[in-house]
Amino acid sequence: MSIQKVELSGPLVEELLPRFFKALCDPTRIKILKLLLEKERNVSELISNLGISQSNVSNHLACLKWCGFVTSRKEGKHVYYGVTDRRIREIIELATQVIAENAESIYSCTRI
Repeated sequence: MSIQKVELSGPLVEELLPRFFKALCDPTRIKILKLLLEKERNVSELISNLGISQSNVSNHLACLKWCGFVTSRKEGKHVYYGVTDRRIREIIELATQVIAENAESIYSCTRI
């Protein structure tokens, strides 16, 4: 998959922005990203940290990789995963700040 920067216009942003956040809306994917922001990890390390099955970890990594959030590199028998863009950390930190200020409303929202 080649990474290509595109000029974003109104309609394209309106289509891609929800897809961007949808890729981040799974709690396991957020946990994976947070672990990968600490350092590169292989699937075994992620399984150990998350306590979920190999197939579950692999499915989430595939989604994150397909969306361009995660990259992989092979080293011997292991494949190591890392975050492609450090701005992901900023997005998670900013979202955490917004959540802290609106936690009760977000938690009680029945429309999500």
